[in-house]
Amino acid sequence: MKLTIHGAAQQVTGSMHLLETGNYKILIDCGLDYEKDRSILSNEDFPFNPAEIDVVILTHAHIDHSGNLPTLVRLGFNGQILCTAPTAELTELLLLDSVSIFMRKVSSSRKHKRGKGNHSQQPLYLQKHVMDTVERFVTLGYNKPFQITENITLTFSPIGHLLGAAAVILTIKEEGKEKTIGFTGDIGRKNYPVLEDPQPLPSVNYLVCESTYGGRLHSNDKTVEQTLIEIIEKACIKEQGRLIVPAFSIGRTQSLVYSLNKIFSSKLLPPVKVFVDSPLASRSTEIFRKYHNLVNHEAKEFYEKSGDEFEFDNLTYVENLKDSRQVSNYFEPCIIISSAGMLDGGRIQDHLFHNIQNYYCTILFIGYCAKGTLGYRLLRGDPIVHIKDRDLAVYATIKKTDVLSAHGDHNDLVNTVLEIDRDPLSQVFLVHGETESMNAFAEALKSEGIEAIIPEKGKTYLLN
Repeated sequence: MKLTIHGAAQQVTGSMHLLETGNYKILIDCGLDYEKDRSILSNEDFPFNPAEIDVVILTHAHIDHSGNLPTLVRLGFNGQILCTAPTAELTELLLLDSVSIFMRKVSSSRKHKRGKGNHSQQPLYLQKHVMDTVERFVTLGYNKPFQITENITLTFSPIGHLLGAAAVILTIKEEGKEKTIGFTGDIGRKNYPVLEDPQPLPSVNYLVCESTYGGRLHSNDKTVEQTLIEIIEKACIKEQGRLIVPAFSIGRTQSLVYSLNKIFSSKLLPPVKVFVDSPLASRSTEIFRKYHNLVNHEAKEFYEKSGDEFEFDNLTYVENLKDSRQVSNYFEPCIIISSAGMLDGGRIQDHLFHNIQNYYCTILFIGYCAKGTLGYRLLRGDPIVHIKDRDLAVYATIKKTDVLSAHGDHNDLVNTVLEIDRDPLSQVFLVHGETESMNAFAEALKSEGIEAIIPEKGKTYLLN
């Protein structure tokens, strides 16, 4: 077997790993790379011929794992894309949303370059390419071995992080020998709102493991509800202001809404108006409802006692753009949940544009922001940011909490590896993390007697 890490090598986004066994080529994930100020069009520069890939295996729907699939299809990939059923449906939503984002950027680029030549930005792919991609999805259940070829068996293992997310376990026969390799995708955390805990991984000979939170521990002194109560009480009740929460529409928003439901239905705070301003969040919430059998026991129990986890008094899902604009004219204290989580695109930019200079506004980040994004710049404390063609001073309060991070922290990552049977485990490869995170994770594993490799992008490793 040969393994080449073509994406998320010593960085977070753009997950894409090529596994070759004989002449058969398997691509695990095909995500968009947003980092290092890369042009979005640079994502079409695949280091291999897409037509030569035999099958793609998708760990979960998030765009840094799925977002370049239509480009792969557009450039010649003609095989199946294997994933769980929720992943297929959520990915379709995200890819169609990506097309909308591309087209808005193209329109903006053309407007700014009018009269300056025909060098405007082009979309990476179109809706047609998304639909061509969706046709290739083949969905599988958890813990049910699937024979890809006579010599290759795939099993999906629940990994938390997002509805439908799975670790990939491949059992491969080569020259009379059987080897197993695991790809964690993104590892979730225990006791996370709505989602089941990650399932321990089976024995493998090789492991490709994410390392996003290597060297960092999540706050554990307060629960999700305690943290939110404290922030809401200050921002919306004492200061009579508004709380804006940039949140990924798929996953993070559902967990946040459920947590707010528990707070307000239990009357732990006075009623506060909550707007979910993201059509994508509304559509993805329907998928969470559809696959309710996959949510955790607590959420199922809440449903039995109190009804829909994603509906409560004073909660409004904002659908059209006209209503979204009206939210900006709502002058009572309120909570606005909008996408995108890193602030690069989406309706969140309208809310920031109107509130970034509002002293009575708090912007609460509940997830990771990649370098180069507007969210990253706000979190590092930039006093002036560029939003919708204007430079605006930052007067709003900027806060961050990790209580709703869907990634496992340093201890979770280490325990994921340590729970695997040590004897057959030959090599561990660390991906999907910043260099310092990978180094911290590697050192922790080394102290446990496990040598971890931090792969270079594009370097091929022989797995004997």
